[in-house]
Amino acid sequence: MSNKKDRVIMNDDIRVSELRCSIDGGESLGILSTDEAMEKANELNLDLVLIAPEAKPPVAKIMNYGKYRYQKEKQLKEQRKNQVKIVIKEIKLSVKIAENDVAYKIKHAREFLEKGFHVKFRVFLRGREMANPEAAKAVLLRVWPMVEDIGVMEKPPKFEGRYYNMYVTPQK
Repeated sequence: MSNKKDRVIMNDDIRVSELRCSIDGGESLGILSTDEAMEKANELNLDLVLIAPEAKPPVAKIMNYGKYRYQKEKQLKEQRKNQVKIVIKEIKLSVKIAENDVAYKIKHAREFLEKGFHVKFRVFLRGREMANPEAAKAVLLRVWPMVEDIGVMEKPPKFEGRYYNMYVTPQK
């Protein structure tokens, strides 16, 4: 479904008596009646496209609209192709995590960072652990030295709800 904004008014749909007209490429024709502008567009085998309908007088351009739309779509496709998708991998830890479990989780985090993924370390606080959230921060600060040689701490440990979070991104 197209919005009213997206709809292009062109050729016979233009319902104004006169408009300021120019040809694609820069040549200005000045203020013409709509009929004269349509004749000029037909003469050149191009479309008359209303660019600024709110202007006084409205502004129209004589152009090949199909070619214009194709170039716009091509440009958007190129922009999407050049976008970088950021993948965030989440590593969940707990306050009472054992050393060997930390080593195992760090091994995976290092693999993710080497592949170029962002890593989010999360420590979930259960029940009475909420009384001492600093313990969760201590776990994250204990983990940080194990990945700091290949990562950058994007966001330091921060308390959010029942979680303590820390973001680490790969070094460039």
